[in-house]
Amino acid sequence: MHIRDIFETHPTTFSFEFFPPKTDAASEDLFVTIAKLQELQPSFVSVTYGAGGSTRERTHDLIVRIQDETNLTAVSHLTCVCHSREELDGLLKRYAHSGIENILALGGDPPRTLGDYDRSQDAFTQAEGLVAFIRGWRGHPDSRGFGIGVAGFPEGHPGTPNRIKEMDYFKQKVDAGADYICTQLFFKNDDFYDFRDRCDLAGIKIPIVAGIMPISSKGGMVRMADLALGARFPAPLQRLINRCPDDDYVAKAGTHWATEQCRDLLENNVRGIHFYTLNKSDATRQIYEHLGVKDSLALRGR
Repeated sequence: MHIRDIFETHPTTFSFEFFPPKTDAASEDLFVTIAKLQELQPSFVSVTYGAGGSTRERTHDLIVRIQDETNLTAVSHLTCVCHSREELDGLLKRYAHSGIENILALGGDPPRTLGDYDRSQDAFTQAEGLVAFIRGWRGHPDSRGFGIGVAGFPEGHPGTPNRIKEMDYFKQKVDAGADYICTQLFFKNDDFYDFRDRCDLAGIKIPIVAGIMPISSKGGMVRMADLALGARFPAPLQRLINRCPDDDYVAKAGTHWATEQCRDLLENNVRGIHFYTLNKSDATRQIYEHLGVKDSLALRGR
């Protein structure tokens, strides 16, 4: 289903994100997880795209398998890094031929193995150019073309310290042809509300989906801080995690914190919630249970 139809149909969306496994065995394990989460009837699911397209084939294979073997709507990530126009055109043709209707367009990061990679070789150095390229691409059977999402940064984009210019750049990216915004993870809802208000002030009116990732371990929290550069961990959250004697308690505490974030977001009319699942189902299912529902249909009709 095209992302525009999803947002028109669902007043509040609920979606999950997966990353392509590195082995066939892990792929089968992931499909068990996806089957379990399918019971929650998410609005859509997305699949990440490794740095510089390093997981290109596995991303494509997983997206197509979700499309063919489940009743889920799949959104594929696509990045600028390490891609020429010809490569991007080929990827869009493959997705269109496979029935994929939606793409999350990202700037992306070069693979660590490439060291000082020269971004001038890429067709686009910023997501804005990729969004415009996808919007202008005419090969999709849907006359509207691909549905396009872009990333938002409630705590600020790490590459743009000037928060005024940040919103100017962000507006340009949205105006290039985006249908919706999916935010980076955050742990303090006030940051999301402020971002939403600043988008409104900038004249950005497309749906904004909040990115939520439950903390599952102390080591995972540290890795999360590395991956989500600039992510803030509020003092109350840190105190909560520091009180936990082991990672079993951390997982329970992290799920509780994420549940309260979701409850508050729903009370404040969030347009959608996107769960970064880390290819696991337990925390997401527990959040649904703690919110008092068995699937996202009940949440949509709250």
